[in-house]
Amino acid sequence: MAAYIVRRLLLMIPTLIGITFLVFMLVALSPGGIGAALRAAGGSMSSEGSASRAQQEAYLEDRYGLNAPAALQYVRWLARISPIKFGQRAQQLPSGEIVSTPRHIELPPLWTWFVAALPTTVPAQIETGLAAQDEDARLRTFKTAANIYARTRAEYVGKRAEFLQTLGTYFKATDRRNLVDYKGNPDLGDLAKLPVPEATDANFAPVTKEGAALVAAYGQAEQARVQLDALTNETLFAQVGVPIVPGVLSIAWPDLGQSFTRGRPVLDMIGTALPVTLLINLIAFPIIYFIAVPCGLLMAVRQGRWQDVTLGSLVVGLWSVPVVWAAVLAQGYLANNQHLGWFPVGSLHHNTSDGMTFLPSLDSDGSWSRGYVLDMLWHVVLPVTCLVYGGFAILSKQTRAAMLENFSADYVRTAKAKGVSPGDVVVKHVLRNSLLPLITMFASIFPAMLAGSVIIERIFSIPGMGSMIIESIYLRDREVLLANTLMIAAVNLLALLLADILYALADPRISYK
Repeated sequence: MAAYIVRRLLLMIPTLIGITFLVFMLVALSPGGIGAALRAAGGSMSSEGSASRAQQEAYLEDRYGLNAPAALQYVRWLARISPIKFGQRAQQLPSGEIVSTPRHIELPPLWTWFVAALPTTVPAQIETGLAAQDEDARLRTFKTAANIYARTRAEYVGKRAEFLQTLGTYFKATDRRNLVDYKGNPDLGDLAKLPVPEATDANFAPVTKEGAALVAAYGQAEQARVQLDALTNETLFAQVGVPIVPGVLSIAWPDLGQSFTRGRPVLDMIGTALPVTLLINLIAFPIIYFIAVPCGLLMAVRQGRWQDVTLGSLVVGLWSVPVVWAAVLAQGYLANNQHLGWFPVGSLHHNTSDGMTFLPSLDSDGSWSRGYVLDMLWHVVLPVTCLVYGGFAILSKQTRAAMLENFSADYVRTAKAKGVSPGDVVVKHVLRNSLLPLITMFASIFPAMLAGSVIIERIFSIPGMGSMIIESIYLRDREVLLANTLMIAAVNLLALLLADILYALADPRISYK
């Protein structure tokens, strides 16, 4: 069994890579590509001094690495979320932000047209004894250098986009539109083969001006990068992970990155949404099994009688009611104050829940307070009810079919002939041998808890995993979408492995040796 489990766990790695790569490429090859909604909305960050759309798009592509080929973007993402890290270990600020070596700055295009040599960078000046200073002083120095680098790099990227636009305008004015793409940007590969335009050309004067500004912006950004790189190499903060080969190989917790649209760490977003979804589903999941399995058992024992017909018709009738319709009716009649108003309309807590006691209690004036826990349970009654009623039919019918199949087996007739009581025949023999289909269903239902109940969460305004996944799909937020895909795929694979283990525990005839 142990060798089988290890083998299955190792096979999960290429499976997860294949699943995430497929999702990544589907998003990348869709119209607009990765970050399409980010470009349209402007994102949560913007470059200072980059007012035009082209400058903003260039900044966002540079900030999130969207200008690289899709396959390279995926490899970078895979390296970031992999627990095996190569090179120097990254550092972690007190706020939890991961700090890595700053990326190199791309050289200015066609810089040889304007200057003989690029600006030289001055060696970084590091304050003596900075690593020995208190954490606040080190953090202030590092943050200052990081902000200067971010600002100068953003200005350089904006100048680069402005230069390319000006160069495209120049080629259009000189009837060389074949050198310009549909966006108005020149093809830099073809331009490298062209001679330098004459300085006396009046149309080329704006290009010369923008080119000189671009080279100057590059010099400032490169100088800021050198300074930040020197501070990073000083190891001012705690390093993440455990070194295996110092400076070469280490093991660290996966970095899920930051959300494009919200500018928040993806791990923080999942940490906020996942407990909400687990709360609802951990309440709903046992209810489904505790009601459906006994109902299926009763229907099998009373086959063809009124209990079988009544329960069978009831569960199928409930399964036939659309969840959307049931949830809207529950809100309109059970939660609306104009009708019954027994339950809250949505959310998980009342607006005043922060001031409540944890458990129900009596206030100083003798009035009863329901407390934080009871308030939460009161809010989840309708969502959980809408979540569970549709699951009764499939599970109870599956239980009934599995038990009826075992009732006609030879071992049941043998047990009855030996005088085993009917209760023991049903519980100890038939029910146990009917568990395999239920375990299979468990393996398929359990992973759905992580994805969340999208419809229920949307209707009842519950900020869970389902709502977050739908929003990330709509906005094509790569980091959130891939992180959720990875988690859901991993849970599905682990659930299948758990089902195999439960098969062996439920049926001694099953072995994985």
